[in-house]
Amino acid sequence: MYRFSNTVIGFLNLFTLLASIPIIGAGLWMAKSSTTCESFLQTPLLIVGFVILIISLAGFIGACFNVVWALWVYLVVMLFIIAALMGLTIFGFVVTSQGGGQEVAGRVYREYRLEDYSPWLIKRVTDPQYWKTIRSCLLNSKTCAKIALWTPLDYVNNVMTPVQSGCCKPPTSCNYNMVTMVAQNPDCYRWNNAPTVLCYECDSCKAGVLESVRRDWHKLSVLNIVMLLLLIGIYSIGCCAFQKHQKS
Repeated sequence: MYRFSNTVIGFLNLFTLLASIPIIGAGLWMAKSSTTCESFLQTPLLIVGFVILIISLAGFIGACFNVVWALWVYLVVMLFIIAALMGLTIFGFVVTSQGGGQEVAGRVYREYRLEDYSPWLIKRVTDPQYWKTIRSCLLNSKTCAKIALWTPLDYVNNVMTPVQSGCCKPPTSCNYNMVTMVAQNPDCYRWNNAPTVLCYECDSCKAGVLESVRRDWHKLSVLNIVMLLLLIGIYSIGCCAFQKHQKS
């Protein structure tokens, strides 16, 4: 029974270690994304993934060499990790539940309004220092350069990413051809043709960044839920095996 329990715990730690790889990979994928330039969700995901990796190694060593304190550390810390991953997943769902953009008549792309997103996200992107970092990242990503040579027909027929829609052009409703007494979207006055200015200071640009974050997080939510269920299952079996190990 002693050898069986140790073997079970060892294999469970190995599975947990392997489970950390998709979590780390998902965080790196978001961090490398050239369309969001926003790291508030992927950074905690990376931290959770690396902690799982380290703790799994500790548990694996404890099971192989019968280091009881390492097994205790593994079980206690893994419980907190499961709670953290669950909290991160729920928090991500809550703050990214709003948005989605609005259809534009005669266009295949959508446009995005900052006020459609959660107050927590809005507070982050409207912070001048924080937005300065994101703006610099957007400029380096060359996202707008990809559509710089588009013709008016291209804007009618082609799909744009949320960042391109919000940062690389003025809102479609803007009227620059004649003097109008009708109040326009404030972003219409923030727009500038200079490649380093464009609409990077527009609310629509901030909304485009948040929409990209929302879409990326929803793609990762499926992985998060699967990993969470897997970790809970592994942890439950591990607790049972550890109890038998203690009794033997």
